[in-house]
Amino acid sequence: MKLLIAQPRLEKELRQLELEMMNHPEADVIIFPEGYINHNIDCACELARKYSKIIISGYKKPKDRAVVIDRDGKLLLDRAKYEDTKLVGVEGNVIGVMLCDELVLQGMSNLQPTNILFIVHPIGVGMFSEEQFAEWVGEARKYAIQYKTVIIGTSHADGSFRDSEVSIPIAYCMDEEGTDIFISKNDTKTRIVTLETRPGCSVINLA
Repeated sequence: MKLLIAQPRLEKELRQLELEMMNHPEADVIIFPEGYINHNIDCACELARKYSKIIISGYKKPKDRAVVIDRDGKLLLDRAKYEDTKLVGVEGNVIGVMLCDELVLQGMSNLQPTNILFIVHPIGVGMFSEEQFAEWVGEARKYAIQYKTVIIGTSHADGSFRDSEVSIPIAYCMDEEGTDIFISKNDTKTRIVTLETRPGCSVINLA
């Protein structure tokens, strides 16, 4: 399974989402930040169907919601931020989604460790300090180890938290032992992770 991890700019439409789909036909899963889809959920579903992609991101209705859309454009997950975490089955695999500061406020809502293929952490905007960057990466590592699963996070390339003068775009991927596959700070290029499952472990390759 190939997972595309994007750090788009904030926008009202979904041009960058469609561009990533067009440019990376090999990708199975498209991971975009919290709130990127904005109010364009119907359009996102249509793009998932058109390009046969799984989309994991967030949208607003009117507040932030976690969303997983399958290749047929069907909403598999539509959860309001700060509601209890729900696991979702995607093509025979189980995944989890934490939105932005849920990482530090509620985590996986005390779900018992189970056979989760990966956890996605869509983040709204960049970190407002180096200390926050380090804290969030550290918390993500704890969940990778606790749930023995891959965890992936990504923020927008621009925007700031409450008009902070500092905005550090972040993206990361860690394996089930908490080992870094990559940690990105102020580097907003698109990355593709290939995830293969074998008995007792996951094999990850980064492009």
